[in-house]
Amino acid sequence: MLSTCIASCPGCCEDLQSLLPNRESQGKPQPLSSVPPQWGDAGIDPKDYTFSGLKDETVGRLPGKVAGQQFVIQDCENCSIYIFDHSATITIDDCVNCQIFLGPIKGSVFFRDCKDCKCIVACQQFRTRDCRKLEVFLCCATQPIIESSTGMKFGCFQYYYPELALQFKDAGLSIFNNTWSNIHDFTPVSGENNWGLLPENAVVQDYVPLPSSEELKAVRISTDATRSIIPITRGRRQKSSDESCLAVFFAGDYTTANARKLIDEMTGKGFQLVQTKEVLMKAEDAHRVFQQCASEFIPLLDKGPVVALEFNGDGAVEGCRSIINDVFSGTKVFVSESKASAAQDVDNFYNFADMQMGM
Repeated sequence: MLSTCIASCPGCCEDLQSLLPNRESQGKPQPLSSVPPQWGDAGIDPKDYTFSGLKDETVGRLPGKVAGQQFVIQDCENCSIYIFDHSATITIDDCVNCQIFLGPIKGSVFFRDCKDCKCIVACQQFRTRDCRKLEVFLCCATQPIIESSTGMKFGCFQYYYPELALQFKDAGLSIFNNTWSNIHDFTPVSGENNWGLLPENAVVQDYVPLPSSEELKAVRISTDATRSIIPITRGRRQKSSDESCLAVFFAGDYTTANARKLIDEMTGKGFQLVQTKEVLMKAEDAHRVFQQCASEFIPLLDKGPVVALEFNGDGAVEGCRSIINDVFSGTKVFVSESKASAAQDVDNFYNFADMQMGM
């Protein structure tokens, strides 16, 4: 276990610290039925929150134009659709050969009877039913579910525009809670696989091009992996090494920025980021995860959720400990002590986190 100090680093990863969600959004996901319809609100015109019956069009909503309302997309063909804002829920029905970007969704996104669509989606819950050949770059806080769907392909969400950080916060989503590759097939077929992963070298713009309309070009988009709001994780892809390392940051003024800095340093040295998690811990959880080191970290848990990172690669433990010592100072960090203990550290933390979040 390594206890080092971490520098206050306001210049690092500007606007990323704002991504910590509200405390009440931590823990188990809310059921789909808990999100109330909002179109009954005074002054809301459903037509402003609907794309229906479109063909060969590029349409969208700019930041601030949806502002947490629900949205409906239906009966569209060969369209490019961009929702550059946060929303409550989104349903996509009977769409064919469309390219779709959906900004942070506080509740669920539900694709029904869609085929040959390419999507970028950030949400609390992701579900499909009766869909065929969807390719999705996904950020999902809970386990994505497919039902009666075939030819589904998934990759890690990768996108940036200046307003996106605050939109994640407004939607109550953490950039560190992304189960994009942990798919549950509700209707598996024996001997077949209804879903898989997109190629590691998949280029986001090859699937969902940047918008071509003058109005939507005003959004300053980057699909560069190094600028993505969501850290790019390997998820359930095969690990390159039998050595992993767990690093855990505790709540403070620059937790997010420091976590992003460590990710940049480690990936810059060739190590792979496998998974990340932001979750609240209690004293009994700390004993289970940190074991003999728990007493050192328990006083830090009252400040808010922890952010955990799993790195993989030969020499990951030594590399991570070295970077912590060389780059950071100012607050305590848990880092795996050795290759031998690291695998247990990772299992202990993520088993706890999955139970905490109802996975």
